[in-house]
Amino acid sequence: MTAPIVLFHVSDLHFGYEDRAALDWFAAEVAREQPAAVICTGDLTMRGTAREFAAAAEWLAALPVPVTLEPGNHDVPYYWYPLARSLRPWRHYAALEKAVERDPALEDVAIIPLRTAAAAQWRLNWSKGRVTNAGLDTALQGLAHHAGKRLRLVTCHHPLVEADATRRGSTRGGLRALAALARAGADAVLSGHVHDAFDRTVKAEGLPVRIIGAGTLSLRLRSSPPGYNRLEWSPDTDLAVQVVTLGSVAAPRE
Repeated sequence: MTAPIVLFHVSDLHFGYEDRAALDWFAAEVAREQPAAVICTGDLTMRGTAREFAAAAEWLAALPVPVTLEPGNHDVPYYWYPLARSLRPWRHYAALEKAVERDPALEDVAIIPLRTAAAAQWRLNWSKGRVTNAGLDTALQGLAHHAGKRLRLVTCHHPLVEADATRRGSTRGGLRALAALARAGADAVLSGHVHDAFDRTVKAEGLPVRIIGAGTLSLRLRSSPPGYNRLEWSPDTDLAVQVVTLGSVAAPRE
């Protein structure tokens, strides 16, 4: 039997309003188990400031495994920095991504990004998700490029459709995108944003697809304990997801 691949899925760190005890606990979990990668699905910061990104970069760089990143709606300058938000909204995030992100180079697993965060959009609440045609095309090209991988995971910040959570993602174009991803062979879509963990199989235009959400390691709008998702997969087994919260115990390594 092939040894399983373990991935940690975390989201909504919100540096600037982070939970330091939760961050220290998670870093210790990574050091203890040494997963193949940490997948972070956005909201690294609270207000998108240079100071918050510097703190996030320092913490992420210290994790002893490869890290993959997706931006969230909090990873652009806040509304009271209108020039920075309109002219160079992703400047700090792009610098962090370049400095920290490392390809885990997994033989059987592909991690494919789909951007759902927007610096501005045609509705009052810019914190909600949006899938553009260009963003979806990029993700579909990624799925096609990795057609030979046995497990293909798509990562985004906002849930593409509503899940069992106390907050809503309200992602425009999400259902259409989820159906397209399912047709292209995505095995699961990982997200954050709502600060509650979930793991559901839903139907998008009649096609079943799995959606998996991680909780938060911040102090912001938290209705459940801080935690992360422990994903375990091998060619011989289905993808297993365990929600690990501060104070609980992750499954031991065999």
